[in-house]
Amino acid sequence: MKILFADDDPVTLEALETCARAEGYEPILARNGQQALELWERHTPDLLCLDIMMPEVDGYEVCRRIRARDASVPVLFLSAKSEEWDVVLGLRLGADDFIRKPFGKSELLARILAALRRGTRGPTGAPSSGTSASFEMGGWTIYTRELRAVRGPASVDLSPREIAILGVLHRHRGEVVGRDQLLNECWGLEYYPESRTLDQHLMKLRRKLGEDPASPQILETVRGAGFRYPR
Repeated sequence: MKILFADDDPVTLEALETCARAEGYEPILARNGQQALELWERHTPDLLCLDIMMPEVDGYEVCRRIRARDASVPVLFLSAKSEEWDVVLGLRLGADDFIRKPFGKSELLARILAALRRGTRGPTGAPSSGTSASFEMGGWTIYTRELRAVRGPASVDLSPREIAILGVLHRHRGEVVGRDQLLNECWGLEYYPESRTLDQHLMKLRRKLGEDPASPQILETVRGAGFRYPR
């Protein structure tokens, strides 16, 4: 999924890019409002995160112009402006959320995920027909577009990277998938993460899916070889 980040602070923009890429999103970076509009036209991102105080065209105006043509794409404001009126104005212009700077990585990712999930649902809150592929693993139904897994009444949020990991293991069900293969298929050759990144993602996935380490149903570790979906 593509996320357009617009901020005139290069340090903030770099941090946003790193954070999004680590979770499997495809970041698109704009350094001012005019560039944000041009990149939105060119790439049609799935979500926009806009700073307010930007040169040439501010974030409010970017949101207003986009909302005039697209009522559904999620828009989040990321801003140090924190007065009540700033928030109210952003929401009145059609933003889905307003995140005050400074913010933590976990908060940002949670709000992005929530906005993306709202964007995949119809007016009644039900999943939009024809918009999401799904596959079954260990009793869970994995909805790739909705970024979630469902088993009975239980529902858990998943990042694009977690969806990718599950997708690779599902495609190679019963086979051992090596660490390098998982890294190449889920992170790509152009972005090579730290050595512990894969283990951290797998640990989070096991926790979310309630995996029993003694009897894994989805994420089995094959010591010295890799990982396997045993079903």
